[in-house]
Amino acid sequence: MRDFHAPGRSPVLAGRGMAATSMPAASLAAIEVLKGGGNALDAAIAAVALLGVIEPQSTGIGGDCFCLYAPAGTGQVIAMNGSGRAPAGATPEVLRAAGLSAMVNTSAHSVTIPGAVAAWEKLNAAYGRRGLDVLLQPAIRAAEKGFHVHSRVAHDWSEAEGKLTSHPASARRYLKDGAAPRMGDRMEFPALGRTLGAIARNGARAFYEGEIAADMVRTLRDAGGTHTEADFAAGLNGPEFVTPIQRRFKGLDIFECPPNGTGIIALMMLGLLEGFGPAPDGPLGLTRLHRHIEAGRLAYRDRDAFIADPAHVDVPVEKLLSDEYLQALARNIRDDAASELPPAGQALLPVHADTVYLCVVDEEGNACSFINSLFESFGSGILAEESGVMLHNRGFGFRLQEGHPNCIAPGKRPMHTIIPGMAMKDGQVHMPFGVMGGHFQPMGQSLLLTNMLDYGLDVQQALDLPRLFPREGRIQVERGIPAEVVRGLNAMGHDCLDFEKPHGGGQAIVIDRERGCLIGGSDPRKDGCALGY
Repeated sequence: MRDFHAPGRSPVLAGRGMAATSMPAASLAAIEVLKGGGNALDAAIAAVALLGVIEPQSTGIGGDCFCLYAPAGTGQVIAMNGSGRAPAGATPEVLRAAGLSAMVNTSAHSVTIPGAVAAWEKLNAAYGRRGLDVLLQPAIRAAEKGFHVHSRVAHDWSEAEGKLTSHPASARRYLKDGAAPRMGDRMEFPALGRTLGAIARNGARAFYEGEIAADMVRTLRDAGGTHTEADFAAGLNGPEFVTPIQRRFKGLDIFECPPNGTGIIALMMLGLLEGFGPAPDGPLGLTRLHRHIEAGRLAYRDRDAFIADPAHVDVPVEKLLSDEYLQALARNIRDDAASELPPAGQALLPVHADTVYLCVVDEEGNACSFINSLFESFGSGILAEESGVMLHNRGFGFRLQEGHPNCIAPGKRPMHTIIPGMAMKDGQVHMPFGVMGGHFQPMGQSLLLTNMLDYGLDVQQALDLPRLFPREGRIQVERGIPAEVVRGLNAMGHDCLDFEKPHGGGQAIVIDRERGCLIGGSDPRKDGCALGY
């Protein structure tokens, strides 16, 4: 039980249905869908569509998604890869001829064909009960009638002001008098509302073909892109159901989407840490955080070496998740000092950003773990003005290095950072969960799970706990990490950096079958909440 004298909040409990999202209105929209007879998947789609309007820096119909869905009573976890592909004209030679020596986050070349809308439709057709014509109504109303900007959204919006200013259409539609809106300001996106209305009436085809697609293509080509209407038409059939990957940890089966997503990195981190067990100094102790940093450094090193689109390159998933490999890799972790990283693959293998996450559990026990993203804040910053679609920059994850597994190629998907998670116990759903934050997400998921399973924190405490992240040779430390621990990490050879922006934001719902209740948590680093009934 938490200290009720201290700041914070308790987990949310309910008996029938629950949603946890990064905005209160989205959680409420999901609950209303559940009360109206929709299931967990329906509620998730309604919530994420609304988030694309009211949390526009993080997500939208111009981006991608991944989903894990566990239908009640089946013991199965269904995985959807809703990430888009590079256009047919996107080759390293073409991009280098355009003057690029590396991918640029605000370039039209960083825009892959958005996969989210087609994925929503495919998921809804397979497992939903309410059509998109119903589920998109909250998003349409918010876009057309307006919404008030929340605190974290306003903060992120202000940080992206320069990006928006550099694109005239984005500046016209996303700034007020040349500046980002402040908390409480009212915004509306009528063009986006019309596009959402067209999708509600005519399905995903309205997005990938016709006037809306033509507007996106025209916008991208004017910005130097190679995109064609044929690329967008092909995107209608791009999302696909895939076989999830999994690893057992502390009595739970943890499921993730397979590559080109990076859920495998979260599973690798759990595998690296499981041989150590709980650290003697607790969840914010020096030994615990040092071990977690070391596991992250090792797993992320392999991410950059191996994770790419398996349709284009061989990704050694089974070997990376094998006990043999992970136990050998874990021997590099010592408790007294930061280690030198071994070469990628450690001779066992050939060497070759902003998001929304939400989860919903319904009365029948169906569980949905859903993540949707523009990648970086406001994606590429490129707005297709007539259709109101802000275009993501997921292609920024590609490389131009010939022979690299993640080198850009026509029809190829980039390495993806967004990863929904699902924990199963004895063949039944135990917890849909996820942690947002670009590259941080595998680190965030492994922190959340070990906070709960190694240190006994409840779901809200596990999300609240201060975080850190090894990135680009330094350790990005949130302010809540004790100063003496930071000094200890530096003494061990880590290079700690006070990090202004908090790491990610997460949601999770635990299904307590013994007591017949749902227990939800929502990250204080975002504006959202868990709601139940």
